[in-house]
Amino acid sequence: MKFGKEFASQMVPEWEEAYMDYNYLKKLLKEVERFKQINKPPAAHARLKRMQTLCRAFSGLTHFARHDHPVTSSESAMESQPILVNSVEENGHAGYETMFLMLGEHGAEYELVYFRRLDDEFNKVNQFYRSKVEEVMTEAASLNKQMDALIAFRVKVENPQCLFGSPAEMTSISADHATSSLATTPSSSRASRSVYLDPIDQEGESISSRGESAESSKGGQVKEIQITSHSIREERLNRIKRTRPPPLQILDQVKLNNTVGTPRSTIKGFLNPQSTELNFTRENLKRAEQKLKQAFLEFYHKLHLLKSYSFLNILAFSKIMKKYDKSEITSRNASKSYLKMVDESYLGSSNKVNRLVERVEAAFIKHFSNSNRSKGMNMLRPKAKKERHRVTFSFGFFAGCSAALIVSLILIIRFRHLLDLKKEGAQYMENMFPLYSFFGFIVLHMLMYAGNIYFWRRYRVNYSFIFGLKPGTELGYREVLFLGFGVAVLALASVLANLDLQMDPKTQDYKAITELLPLGLLVLLIVILICPLNILYRSSRFFFLTCLFHCLCAPLYKVTLPDFLLADQLTSQVQALRSLEFYICYYGWGDYKHRQNTCNKNAIYNTFYFIVAVVPYWSRLLQCLRRLFEEKDMIQGYNGLKYFSTIVAVSVRTAYSLDKGMSWRIVAWVSSAIAAITSTYWDLVIDWGLLQKHAKNRWLREKLLLPHKSVYFGAMVLNVLLRFAWMQTVLDFHLSIIHKEALTAIVACLEIIRRGIWNFFRLENEHLNNVGKYRAFKSVPLPFNYDEDDGEKEG
Repeated sequence: MKFGKEFASQMVPEWEEAYMDYNYLKKLLKEVERFKQINKPPAAHARLKRMQTLCRAFSGLTHFARHDHPVTSSESAMESQPILVNSVEENGHAGYETMFLMLGEHGAEYELVYFRRLDDEFNKVNQFYRSKVEEVMTEAASLNKQMDALIAFRVKVENPQCLFGSPAEMTSISADHATSSLATTPSSSRASRSVYLDPIDQEGESISSRGESAESSKGGQVKEIQITSHSIREERLNRIKRTRPPPLQILDQVKLNNTVGTPRSTIKGFLNPQSTELNFTRENLKRAEQKLKQAFLEFYHKLHLLKSYSFLNILAFSKIMKKYDKSEITSRNASKSYLKMVDESYLGSSNKVNRLVERVEAAFIKHFSNSNRSKGMNMLRPKAKKERHRVTFSFGFFAGCSAALIVSLILIIRFRHLLDLKKEGAQYMENMFPLYSFFGFIVLHMLMYAGNIYFWRRYRVNYSFIFGLKPGTELGYREVLFLGFGVAVLALASVLANLDLQMDPKTQDYKAITELLPLGLLVLLIVILICPLNILYRSSRFFFLTCLFHCLCAPLYKVTLPDFLLADQLTSQVQALRSLEFYICYYGWGDYKHRQNTCNKNAIYNTFYFIVAVVPYWSRLLQCLRRLFEEKDMIQGYNGLKYFSTIVAVSVRTAYSLDKGMSWRIVAWVSSAIAAITSTYWDLVIDWGLLQKHAKNRWLREKLLLPHKSVYFGAMVLNVLLRFAWMQTVLDFHLSIIHKEALTAIVACLEIIRRGIWNFFRLENEHLNNVGKYRAFKSVPLPFNYDEDDGEKEG
């Protein structure tokens, strides 16, 4: 793989614009080579060389050698250098500027453009890296204070009656307290540090102190002093006592952060929002440790991304400069001086991130893995997920089986003339078809999701970060296809087992064992979904169940992006939810042995027919209200009104389908039209971020991931058409050759396809918003809040 592709594949997607534009610089180099190749002069003459030398001399870039001062080797080397890199300051930021010294050569203006762009790219990378390092240093100081509070909290919980009067106890606490810190102060104030680090840093200080004493002994100003280990410990302990308050006094300045993440905390926070007292219980300690552990893991991940960012960019500058030197046309020797500047810059010389990585590892291993290094490092550096060939083989095998079963199903229907059996066919469509259509809806949604994942990966949409999935646990499109085709095989095999409409005289009585196949398959899928054993992607199943539970309990849980995205998916699966209701009615009150039911005449069934259709939209409405209450963002209020209009439209359409009256039809038509128009506008403008008139890509948006604009316009048209597909329930559009249940299933499938298209562009827009804000990390809530932080917020 060429370096350009490897470089692009290893970028942090959200920081893509902050990396060096390697491809553009490579393009500029090719333009230089092309120009010089076309305008290549004949063999160079002595006079031409002399003219170039004079040109450089009159430009003031070389030194004249006087007869009484011969030219030194350094002056000669300076004259042979094609570039000179200087440090400059622009707009309060330190930067670098390259002076090209070969202006007398033919085509030098092309090389000058190249070096100017190279300087721009390096200054961009250097400033971005500096800003991110400053951010992590600030975050390290915050984690430092959190660790101070956690250690004091832990001591208070485990030793509530201890007064810490004895020196031994104070020494033990102080030692724990000292090893928890992460941030550092500048080296110039090393003697007056207020933050003491892990044993690595303490060892470094002792070495430096010994070095300083050795230097002073050489000067003869101070006699040689021998320090015992006991005095060193006393000195360190006194330093800690001077620079830090006693550990338990920290708790006087600390409150517990109420993240309002559970129903209990939500209700408690709503009734008494100021209740943040410190309750020294093991439950609160465990919760604080879990939050801080997650914060450390996210912080460590951030540090590794910064290391990767620095390494990749330095490597890219090295590659592009060596490519410049090795060019057959330029044949310069500029990389040495330029790369020396890169090494001496903040990007190449700063070692703060590496030191922080070491200290985070030491603190995490000590406090969160019981000093077990292998366990701690496994948590900090989870193993990358391996692509398994058996998954590819399995989904291919199930896909082939599904195709074979579909073909056999068509042949059986065709050659046994099952479509000609009007009475039995109508009975099958009214009783068995709604049961099996549920699996069809699920399989279609999974296939659309697999397609989403494939294209998200292809266009580098960081969907695992957007969903908040743990690294290494996200499902790829192969795994989703494997699950989808596996369900399809089971469902199709069950359908074939039920096609016994007068096929065999022995099956005229519709044996119960074959009629229970759909229910058995449904139970099997539910059991697999909630199975606690570590089989069939347990982490993904539990993540799905957690988000589903949050949707059902809205607005009691804090709304996250996976929660409302799942609720959006459920709004496109209304027909599948109604199929689940039909399962209960058919096997609970129907005569399934004879394929008969009276569900449509049951008042309870009709009531829940309304409720089931409204539940997904109601969940989204409550989520919007929760976000409006927390974020004070009116856009969430407008979004809630959109879902409310959809609830009205769905309810009225359902009423019209049960009672065919003209008044119901008019109300259903108007409400459905209003809901469809508002939802379509919201899809295109808010969710997808399109239809921007003054954008660089007219009527689309400023940034696009797909290379062809026609795809966006086609998706918009298709979204509008599929949005209005449900209007057929109001317009009473029927085909004589298609059963009513089949037409309903087709419309439901069209909605699922629309949702699959919506998913891609919705996450593309979310990803571009993250890119615009360089947001590559989750914001992890911290367990403690200091009083001074509250003062800063109020100020």
